[in-house]
Amino acid sequence: MSSPLRQSTPAQEARRAARELAVQGLYQWQMTGKSITAVEAEFRSQIADEDLEDHENWHKVMEIADKALFHDLLNNTANNRAELDAAIAPLLDRRLEDLDRIELAILRLGTYELSRRPEVPYRAVINEGVELAKIFGATDGHKYVNGILDKLASRLRGAEVAARRR
Repeated sequence: MSSPLRQSTPAQEARRAARELAVQGLYQWQMTGKSITAVEAEFRSQIADEDLEDHENWHKVMEIADKALFHDLLNNTANNRAELDAAIAPLLDRRLEDLDRIELAILRLGTYELSRRPEVPYRAVINEGVELAKIFGATDGHKYVNGILDKLASRLRGAEVAARRR
């Protein structure tokens, strides 16, 4: 994750934009019951709205997003929901159904990346999840997301986590 002293590269910004769109798409999918294909098509065809904040303006975010990553994250997170939920549920202090829907979308996305995208360092997955929760989630939702993703990283990427902590 970029620190205040280090500027993000265009590739990092493209990946962050893809994750932002994926979380918003997963949230929409969860809330509307539309197919994930329909949700993706809607995001890709969005018209610019200058009255929205930049992170809410899907068109502006889509312009810089890594579109292949957006497609991968959105579709594979949705298509593997049952497996992802099974990994998340034992770590929760409440039922999965009782989670805030945006936090659930972020946790599903993070779980997908931890379990299926080993090329992404576990710390990057956690940091991205926390940042997404700060942008879209409830006031302290990022703390909850951080705790769950940290526990998941230990379970799903134990060797990588252990090597980092030495």
